[in-house]
Amino acid sequence: MSTSSNRHSTPKDKTPDASTSAIKYYGRRKGKPLKTGRQSLLETVLPDIRVTAAGLPGSVDPKTFFEPHPSAVNLEIGFGSGEHLAAKAAANPKEGFLGSEVFLNGVASLVRHVHESSLKNVRIFDEDVRHLLPTLKDASFDRIFLLFPDPWPKTRHAKRRFIGPTMLDELARLLVDDGEFRVASDHPIYVRWTLLHTPTHPLFTWTAKGPEDWRKRPVDSVATRYEQKARKEGRDPVFLTFRRTPRKS
Repeated sequence: MSTSSNRHSTPKDKTPDASTSAIKYYGRRKGKPLKTGRQSLLETVLPDIRVTAAGLPGSVDPKTFFEPHPSAVNLEIGFGSGEHLAAKAAANPKEGFLGSEVFLNGVASLVRHVHESSLKNVRIFDEDVRHLLPTLKDASFDRIFLLFPDPWPKTRHAKRRFIGPTMLDELARLLVDDGEFRVASDHPIYVRWTLLHTPTHPLFTWTAKGPEDWRKRPVDSVATRYEQKARKEGRDPVFLTFRRTPRKS
């Protein structure tokens, strides 16, 4: 997901959050014109790996998006240029990887990765993920990734941040017991916002035992373009992993 250019406002710690009741998307949907090759891949490859929310009956098992059905399904929300999702899919061919992204150029980038690496375990939802999540069954995902989301640092834009009480309820519903919710950000306001809401949510536990647990990228992950850009500009990303509290039997 894209990052905001205004990175210096200090918000009040209120708790508005994204809700499926009145979805409005504020980010960019398209950048520079696509090259002919990427446009062609959108037309020929994307239709075969695209997931749509329209017409889904509710309580859908995302394993059914894949053939053959994977051993587990992981979700990346706002996959940017897709390098993280593609690398995870290549390293875990028996698992399914569902990515959501509204930015057309990012979708085209991931489709290129899928095509060039012949990845069979990737599916793409190229609309706002909030349209899809309510249609899926409980305990759908082993891991959910939210890497470098737009921090919306101004106080008046805080309600646009993805993380918040209502969305955390939904993510907890969708994660399996002991499933992981991974968040990365180079923006101190968003890190503070995440730590204000997520560890205090009754269904999430922060797994960190010491500073190195949030200063270093998880060993099974790869650097995204946003992480590389942040480091080049002198900002140290923070990596936060939360575990879904087991359901009561």
